Amino acid sequence: LLTDESCTIYDIPKIEDVTIIKTLLERIGAEVEESRPGTLRIQAGAIRNLTHQDLNDITGRSRIPITMSGPLLKRFAQAAIPKLGGCKIGPRPIDFHVKALHQLGADLVEDEDGEEWFKTATPLKGATIKLDYPSVGATIQVLFSSVLAEGITEIHNAAVEPEIMDLVAVLQKMGAIIEVDTDRVIRIEGVGRLGGFKHHPIPDRNEAVSWACAALATNGRIFIRNAQQSAMMTFLNKYRQMGGGFDSTDDGITFYRQNGALLPVNIATDVHPGFMTDWQQPLVVVLTQAGGVSKVGETVYESRFAYIEALRKMGAKITVHQGTMPEISHFKTRRAAFQTAEIHGSTPLRGATIEIPDLRAGFSYVIAALTAKGVSTLRNFSVLGRGYEQIIAKLQSLGVEIIEVRA
Repeated sequence: LLTDESCTIYDIPKIEDVTIIKTLLERIGAEVEESRPGTLRIQAGAIRNLTHQDLNDITGRSRIPITMSGPLLKRFAQAAIPKLGGCKIGPRPIDFHVKALHQLGADLVEDEDGEEWFKTATPLKGATIKLDYPSVGATIQVLFSSVLAEGITEIHNAAVEPEIMDLVAVLQKMGAIIEVDTDRVIRIEGVGRLGGFKHHPIPDRNEAVSWACAALATNGRIFIRNAQQSAMMTFLNKYRQMGGGFDSTDDGITFYRQNGALLPVNIATDVHPGFMTDWQQPLVVVLTQAGGVSKVGETVYESRFAYIEALRKMGAKITVHQGTMPEISHFKTRRAAFQTAEIHGSTPLRGATIEIPDLRAGFSYVIAALTAKGVSTLRNFSVLGRGYEQIIAKLQSLGVEIIEVRA
């Protein structure tokens, strides 16, 4: 959307989040061509603006469309504001996005139908933006909105996840001028236009962690092709401490259990380079099989332990406490924990019928089902298609007895 030239992206997975954005791009007139499996060529030349009707069709299914606001403001001087979708893991206000875009020159307005829009009377202009929290989504929003803005933009307290750095690399290929300092400051010098690009995105470290946890919980051995050690170092430290082993090569990483028994650990989630919030759900299941008491503090989202009730149904002994417990208070996180899960192991799990509420919790239930004695039924399984490509085929390739039952 930032250029009218052809852009080619390789190694694209067949997941729902990709389908949603592909559908939105096609709906507004962009050319989207799959030249071969996993490769998309996109050209957004003569396009129209997104409407609320376009967005309402995918409301509740993805939180990605909010990041389209900046590029659309540049093209049309207005952008429809979608409701944030995705996983139900606590409040995800768009306050960060609204505040940042306002500082760049956009206003939040409501039309006669009660629909909200970002609008600009003049082109966006560079500004110094200090994020209250290093939000990945808000950082992406400012990057998209400032690369073609007039003047200099500085993002203070920016997110610096590997995915952000990969996005910076794409924008730089297009002609953007972006500097990343060591103190979470990203400096963008606006340019007049951007060109096309060709890019291989980095591998999905969240999926790699999910399969690594499956190997550890079941005492199995899983090779994850293209998994990158450098993007998972904080996780791998905890993996070792728990008794996990891994062999890293240029082709990927093999995960397994180093010794017979698993050991408890204490963890506090945080923004990168801390322990990712998306990693705690699968790891909590592993910790139910560790001998002793583990504590996991969640500092990123307020309600990310809602999935634990289903694990209790399967036999897990987990108590959720409000706030930070002393055992994790020494972790140097951006903010204190909203909640802390106390896991008592080792606890045998038993099969159960469970409703999957969101993406990462869903995979944690898969791990629990693999670990449990008996048969488990996971309802709303299609949620996993948002972020895991061909998950049933992958499970079957590992020897899992799994049958998909369609209503």
